[in-house]
Amino acid sequence: MNDTTVNTPETPLRRGWTTGACATAATKAALTALLCGKFPDPVAITLPKGQTPSFVLALEGLQPHEAQAGIIKDAGDDPDVTHGALVISTVRLLDEPGVVFKAGKGVGTVTKAGLPIGVGEPAINPVPRQLMEAVVEELLQQYAMSGGVEIEISIQDGEKLAEKTWNPRLGIVGGLSVLGTTGIVNPFSCSAWIASIHRGIDVARAEGLTHLCGATGSTSETTAQELYGLPDQAMIDMGDFVGGMLKYLRKHPVERVTVAGGLAKLTKLAQGAMDLHSGRSQVDFDWLAREVVALGGGAELAGKISRANTVLEAGELAAKEKLDIGPLIAEKARARAQEILKDAPVKVDIVVVDRKGKAVGLAG
Repeated sequence: MNDTTVNTPETPLRRGWTTGACATAATKAALTALLCGKFPDPVAITLPKGQTPSFVLALEGLQPHEAQAGIIKDAGDDPDVTHGALVISTVRLLDEPGVVFKAGKGVGTVTKAGLPIGVGEPAINPVPRQLMEAVVEELLQQYAMSGGVEIEISIQDGEKLAEKTWNPRLGIVGGLSVLGTTGIVNPFSCSAWIASIHRGIDVARAEGLTHLCGATGSTSETTAQELYGLPDQAMIDMGDFVGGMLKYLRKHPVERVTVAGGLAKLTKLAQGAMDLHSGRSQVDFDWLAREVVALGGGAELAGKISRANTVLEAGELAAKEKLDIGPLIAEKARARAQEILKDAPVKVDIVVVDRKGKAVGLAG
């Protein structure tokens, strides 16, 4: 079995820019206009690793006491929900030194502990804040200005777009988060999803939750949530990254974690895969055939299962012989999950769910 197979695109995928990079560029353009009366277009910024991308302005507005600039986010070839969104920065000068951040329309506000930004603050993450603060310091020095700056970030249709993200579950209300650590979006990167898993665990732990559930999809999530009566904050949108979730729990444990998913994906976990995506791991049907033999299946059934096209087909073949592979997969997946957790004080449950949302295998 090969758990590391990756589908490689024929042409290189195009990188994009984070919401934080766009907000920083918009802030630089707006503040420059407020200080000297002219918008730089395009506007260049310096990212944490030294890159200096330039951004074309999509919106300009200058009044006596404030200025605003907008940039359309280009996420490259990444399937980012904010790709194409208009990110707007409105800046105002303050008498007192410092930088004050405000959440404009479409940017959320933090309402729960456990995130890198405090409760009540605009959902603008630390690195974008640092980038914008550096721009403010640079421009105020350049134009020999004292005092401070208020930065209000808005994202067009951000409140609606946020419904497609983790923000409501994480307690970020009113819109999207302004994210980014490098300023660059690497297409189809797993890192952003895994980082969201980590933040979900952080929030749940900060709220004192002791039983979390990571699910591969909405059907398995609903089944497991109803089965255990868990609150929304306990539900971790694990997706295919079971390894990313369990490894984080190894260092940041809770008393109990439930892993819920469909039969095929949890079969891959049972076989040792930690990334359950169809392009990065496959089911080993010979392994499954051997396990069915251990359940009492005969050689003929084993042969059919080893040639099966899907785990669903394998399960149907086994069911005709009065053998149920759901509990088998659950037990094997639970054992593998405990191996990943090593000696962390975390108890694991497994819930195997069919396509209709019925739990067909439980372990732990």
